[in-house]
Amino acid sequence: MSQDEDRIGADFGEAVNLTAAELERWLRTAESKAVGDRSGGEESTGHESGRRIVTILRKRKSELTDDDYAHMRKVVGYVRRHTAQRPTGDVEDSRWRRSLMNWGHDPLS
Repeated sequence: MSQDEDRIGADFGEAVNLTAAELERWLRTAESKAVGDRSGGEESTGHESGRRIVTILRKRKSELTDDDYAHMRKVVGYVRRHTAQRPTGDVEDSRWRRSLMNWGHDPLS
């Protein structure tokens, strides 16, 4: 594994704080399906990403592909950008939190 892949893996591990099972359960909820950009079809970008994250989390490091690492990098960027935009007030039931959860990150954890 290259140093770049090690760094991406570590950053991904910090950004994604839901387990594969937790994320999979979350993605089945109406709240998960109700948030995100749908410019490409019926499923939001974040919801689709969440399904891919579940797959990545269930792989061994030796099974990860270049495409997996590219998606992991995308997830890290999304989580960093959006956590920096935390709204004021209670975020527990916010679209902001739900969107981040679709990307595998619960800001309240």
